[in-house]
Amino acid sequence: MLQPSVKQSEAPAGAVSRQAWLMLTLATVGFAINFWAWALLSPLGPRFKESLDLSSFEQSLLVAVPVIVGSLGRIPVGALTDRFGGRVMFPIVSAVTIVPVLFIGLAGHESLAALLVGGFFLGISGTSFAVGVPVVSAWFPPERRGLAIGVFGVGMGGTAISALTTVKLVDAHGMRTPFLITAAVLAVFAVVSALLLRDAPDRTVPTEPLAHRLAATLRLGVTWQASALYAVAFGGYVAFSVYLPTYLKTGYGLEQADAANRMAGFVLLAVAMRPVGGWLSDRMGAVRVLGGSLAVVVAGALVQSLTPSLAPVGTIAFLAMAAALGAASGAVFALVALLAPANKVGSVTGVVGAAGGLGGFVPPLVMGALYGALSSYAIGLLLLAAVAAAALAFTGTGVRQAVARRQVPVPSH
Repeated sequence: MLQPSVKQSEAPAGAVSRQAWLMLTLATVGFAINFWAWALLSPLGPRFKESLDLSSFEQSLLVAVPVIVGSLGRIPVGALTDRFGGRVMFPIVSAVTIVPVLFIGLAGHESLAALLVGGFFLGISGTSFAVGVPVVSAWFPPERRGLAIGVFGVGMGGTAISALTTVKLVDAHGMRTPFLITAAVLAVFAVVSALLLRDAPDRTVPTEPLAHRLAATLRLGVTWQASALYAVAFGGYVAFSVYLPTYLKTGYGLEQADAANRMAGFVLLAVAMRPVGGWLSDRMGAVRVLGGSLAVVVAGALVQSLTPSLAPVGTIAFLAMAAALGAASGAVFALVALLAPANKVGSVTGVVGAAGGLGGFVPPLVMGALYGALSSYAIGLLLLAAVAAAALAFTGTGVRQAVARRQVPVPSH
């Protein structure tokens, strides 16, 4: 049974209030700050490899642990957000993340074991995605949700903040500095969100037990369709955002700071394209946007598997993939916002978000293992091309048919 928390608003169809834009802004800022924390270990991966004498696999594991925890944690956090709302969950997630951030910065960076423990709990920050999507979705009408959730997705640019600042701050002021700064910003947002963030007045509050709601979510076709596509789209983005500095340093001999800066460029382009993907999905249909984006990923991965010169071919290939992965990520959640039941958006988001994070967990481990065995990244990139091609075929068949059955139009022009 569902209990409306407040009477349905009287706003005209399609209208968006100023409060809705304010909530979108707060959610996006919170998402960015939490993702900044989530990505703190990635730019320091090469440094930890040298200082702790890590193998390629151990380095990959170090940067992947926060990804897997943040991904799986989205399932219960998304369901809890459906029940308690983002007003409760956003401050909690942000405040709890302060603990592992301080632990790593003050004491947990001196051994692999301590870093893995800290990285495990740092993954909590990655669950913020499953808090923000249902908050934003509830504030916006269906015909504006693709754009709104795409704008919210800009918060994944928090990884770029980490890429651009972490190494420089460590070099200039020591290992503690970036972690102390991030902890302070998390604390400020936790307080601000507790004071200002509000759930939509017509949000429906589920009363069924958590296990029942999760089971119902897993029976929805959109859950599995969107999960498969997001595992490729967002998973590819996450994989590159955590592993690209290592790839560029090992494969092209770049300095750590240069590699981190190039990764930041990749992230920023992907972030900028996410709202574009949502906006285009509102107008052209998510299926068309996904199809075009995945085709670009296939082409870019095939080109990069040949290890071309970084300037200009390699740079163009990576930037093309960044744009395509960002647009595809926005399109997936435009699909979720249209097809998922209103009272299950958080639960569906949690499962789909988990699939995306898991999609980003596996490639760094595979790339590290393959490079350790073969001293080449080519096979890993060919695998990416094959997976993207399979997702492209699935989009043009199963997903297109599902959209048609739910009477969501797929424009022919």
